[in-house]
Amino acid sequence: MTEINGTNTGLTFKVMRHAPELICPANPTPYEFKELSNLDNNKGLRVHLPFILFYKNHTSNINSSLRGFDDPAKVIKDAIAKALVSYYPIAGRLRETGEGKLVVECNGKGVLFIEGDADVTLDDFGHPLHPPFPCSDELLYGVPVTSEILHSSLLIIQVTRLKCGGFIFALSLNHAMTDGIGLVQFLNAVTELAGGAQHPSIPPVWMRHLLSDAPGPSQGSYHEDVRYEYNCITSPLDELVHKSFFFGSAEIARLQESVSPSTTFELIIAHLWRCHTMALYSDPQETVQLTFVMNTRSKYNPSLPTGYYGNVIAVPIAQATTAELSENPFQYIVDLVKRTKENVNVNVNVNVNEEYVKSLANRMAVGRFTVSDHRRIGLNCLDFGWGRPVYGGFGRGSEFNPYLGYITCFTPFKHLGKSGVLVPICLPRSAMEKFVNLVSLV
Repeated sequence: MTEINGTNTGLTFKVMRHAPELICPANPTPYEFKELSNLDNNKGLRVHLPFILFYKNHTSNINSSLRGFDDPAKVIKDAIAKALVSYYPIAGRLRETGEGKLVVECNGKGVLFIEGDADVTLDDFGHPLHPPFPCSDELLYGVPVTSEILHSSLLIIQVTRLKCGGFIFALSLNHAMTDGIGLVQFLNAVTELAGGAQHPSIPPVWMRHLLSDAPGPSQGSYHEDVRYEYNCITSPLDELVHKSFFFGSAEIARLQESVSPSTTFELIIAHLWRCHTMALYSDPQETVQLTFVMNTRSKYNPSLPTGYYGNVIAVPIAQATTAELSENPFQYIVDLVKRTKENVNVNVNVNVNEEYVKSLANRMAVGRFTVSDHRRIGLNCLDFGWGRPVYGGFGRGSEFNPYLGYITCFTPFKHLGKSGVLVPICLPRSAMEKFVNLVSLV
């Protein structure tokens, strides 16, 4: 494991923002109410997920230069308005029924858009680009808190032009509307329309009833005797420290040395869970949980239609005591991760009904480590005409959610010419010092 220490420490700047505006669909769209699926209704998804992408000066891209793109904010804004014609529910607002379920009022009010200018260059952010990014609050405006999501824009976008000619594309999407794959499907439509296409190549499909009425994959825990109450971390969230860690082929090989053949995901997540637990908890009998977000699109039979952009995820749960994770061989933890994954693979005939979703929500707890694998969702491939982003991933790198605990994500990354996985971590300051020492033992 390599801790990534960039050269952006101490960078401060202000973004001169234009007044926020609402981007409405370019053409009239239906006024109607659309129900979300039972998976979309999970209370743990009632949050905004921030992402950030950094782009170089477009003059280095021949195609975009020939098209004469001068202002990324205008190009992206116009393309979003066109994309919202097909994806018009994203231009609506969430409402809650008397039963507590979410529906989308498709009223065409639009998504919040901000453009701005910063007197810094892409190079000022350091090499390599990685979270946490300095002055992140300047790069994404007005993200609502969880209690405000019912009457807020479902999508917030800020495009910040840099003095070098590059720009930063930051966004925050209400997770109840879609998962990472669905988000990238929408953004791919935006890139296609920015490049001159008349319509998205993959038409969006709503059909949220498919994940409310039909059988789908289980998201149950590996252990059936899950204890639902946990000791909360007492450190205030404003004392959280953010760092990023890189796992390349050498680190993966060292993790693999002591265990049976395993995937990169299984090795990294097992190592992180053990280090995370040992850094946070001192009581050897403390029960801790690991959850990881899995794309389950391949598990449905019949398959979901191409273009479906709702949440299609499972959140399998593994648990152990601090002593079990710290005292057992590494193979024990890897096997626990594997069995938890297999539990999702075999139970594909469980109805994802309201009772099931409520039971899943009841298992959400503060004392939990949650991982989402973003290596293959395609954020790093989005080209609005300026080439692919230099970096594309979570805005803060990792987050804290009262339902899911400490959240991190796996991001594709290159360090010193080597490809691997970037893992941003947030922890209370005292725990982060322990975590750095433990995770670096690989």
